[in-house]
Amino acid sequence: MLVTMKRVLEYAEAYGQAIGAFNACTLEGLQAILEAAEELRQPVIIQFAKVHEAYISLDVIGPIMVMMAEQAEVPVCVHLDHGEELGYLKKALELGFSSVMYDGSMLDFEKNAANTQMAVETAAAYGASVEAELGAMGANGAANESGYTDPDGAARFVKLTKADALACSFGTIHGLYVSEPKLDFERIAQIRQKAGIPVVMHGGSGVSEADFKECIKRGVRKINYYTYAAKAAGMAVKESCLQSKEEIVYFHDLAVRGREAMKKDVMAAMKVFAGIE
Repeated sequence: MLVTMKRVLEYAEAYGQAIGAFNACTLEGLQAILEAAEELRQPVIIQFAKVHEAYISLDVIGPIMVMMAEQAEVPVCVHLDHGEELGYLKKALELGFSSVMYDGSMLDFEKNAANTQMAVETAAAYGASVEAELGAMGANGAANESGYTDPDGAARFVKLTKADALACSFGTIHGLYVSEPKLDFERIAQIRQKAGIPVVMHGGSGVSEADFKECIKRGVRKINYYTYAAKAAGMAVKESCLQSKEEIVYFHDLAVRGREAMKKDVMAAMKVFAGIE
């Protein structure tokens, strides 16, 4: 069933867990995520970001995401990830997305807040939730402490914008880590306490199980996870090609192999986020 981000995060809060938010930029990836969620009977967030337009357009996969969410046996939020343009957010909402993220983290505080306010007002007309971002994520495999989210600033930002969830910087990065991440757990707790809304972790791939659990304990309720799931699928396809003794390799066989590997990786992440042994 299709639900808002706010609804699944209320579930996460009630059960003291986090909801996995997985990017879907292929049909096989979308199938893997939803199959994993249904098998574990867990709510899930499926996401699409503008960066994925290089693989498939929002116009094509967006309606498919909404349709499959509506047909799913578990609550599914269809979310736009890292929307930097208000027009692109509205496009996703018109396609039926139940949640959008406005990412103004590269702007100064005032401009970020003003644009986020407009995003919230726009999403309200569609009954959709809004995730905002405050703070700067690290790059080149390392976090930058100077860009970490300030708890007092987060409180003021949420009061101004009325966002439903806040993506924060506290030591994670997008992509692959070059060293073990050092997460600021106390910062998460302070942001959650002062801002009063669920904290979102971006750059979830590569974080240890122990660190995930500590972040959830401190107030993280949505965890974005994609890189390692995509890597698992890619490496499975690579291994399949290397092991094949056939002269001809068919793409549909590789697509199935990749989907199976991605599902396995997504399920493992979901179990950690939900506290399933």
